[in-house]
Amino acid sequence: MTSVVLVGTLDTKGVEYGWLRERLLRAGVEVVLVDTGIMGEPRVDADVPNEAVARAAGTELSDLRAAADRGAAVTTMARGAEAALTRLHAEGRLHGVLAIGGSGGTSIATRAMRALPLGVPKLMVSSMASGDVAPYVGSADITMMYSVVDIAGINSISAPVLANAAEAVAGMAKAFQRASSELRRPARLGAGARPLVAASMAGVTTTGVDAARERLTELGYEVLVFHSSGTGGRTLETLAGQGIFAGVLDLTLGELADDLCGGILTAGPDRLSAAGRAGIPQVVSLGALDMVKFGPLETLPERARYRRIRIHNPSITVIRTTESECAELGRRVAAKLRASTGPTAVCLPLRGLSALGAPGGPYHDPRADGALFSTLREGLRGSAARLYDYATHINDPAFGRAAADRLHTMIGVVSAAA
Repeated sequence: MTSVVLVGTLDTKGVEYGWLRERLLRAGVEVVLVDTGIMGEPRVDADVPNEAVARAAGTELSDLRAAADRGAAVTTMARGAEAALTRLHAEGRLHGVLAIGGSGGTSIATRAMRALPLGVPKLMVSSMASGDVAPYVGSADITMMYSVVDIAGINSISAPVLANAAEAVAGMAKAFQRASSELRRPARLGAGARPLVAASMAGVTTTGVDAARERLTELGYEVLVFHSSGTGGRTLETLAGQGIFAGVLDLTLGELADDLCGGILTAGPDRLSAAGRAGIPQVVSLGALDMVKFGPLETLPERARYRRIRIHNPSITVIRTTESECAELGRRVAAKLRASTGPTAVCLPLRGLSALGAPGGPYHDPRADGALFSTLREGLRGSAARLYDYATHINDPAFGRAAADRLHTMIGVVSAAA
């Protein structure tokens, strides 16, 4: 029988969760109700009571109530919910999960959802869903649904929204249960099938990365492309750390420029780290390090208004990285690659790092690019990483194919030695 887990604070949202349970039962699925409420008494009976959730986090509910620290209590119950949902999934009692809430309830439920494997249906109906949801979603496949009104009773607005959510998660859960184990368990991706390769790409590196992807596909790999948008880079790092990739083709590092210069598409300071720590063969290039991304033009910081500015689209404005910024980026990339425990190659496109930085383009700046190349070379001196120069720009299809062939050779060496 298909089973959907409802996880939420039954002291404040018990009526709504009781309503959802009835809708799900009518949709033909079993329901497991997990209570993450803290201070008040639940308004509906739970299958996993809040006392059990607190104990799963290593504490007692009475202690949380006595401490009267809402922030600490929310963090603790989120940890307990994570343990509870992970256990239910391992027992085969979770084919989908649905939660509703405001900021606190969303924080608790989405932490638990992020712990579940890729492919498990995860639906969060939240009053926070029309804003920045990155802290809630992270790199997980969580579906966020805006509640329109606050989760406070069943009314003419909330009823159709919640009904749609119940029907949606019921349908997803049924389909998930029918799916093959290969689709349901991402740790097995690539097992007995084509080896997986991760590739990073942005709009300004698409042509080169597409050529590399097509070449790797010809060579027998399944290529997963991650958009260098901050979230994409974090997801690549997360999956690389799980060891599911045979190799990583990291040709687009623009997120590192945003991290250095305060851009909006940063993937954080750990970008370009996981593959090296895991010993996965990686071919790296410097795509999109010639620019920093900001929001719409009117949001551009004052410090950036006198730089070389391009409107990438109505939502993204870019500025050219300076010579000193490029030099620092070279040092940072070198430091990360020096720490790699697996085979590492760096392919340098000497005639440009992006569509804008190609010869004749508005961001073509051999002096700034040269500073990047110079500090990278110096930082990698004496390391195991290999450097390869190419007298072309990153979007030359020949460059992409050459990078793909190099990664294929590295993967083959590692496979032969295993």
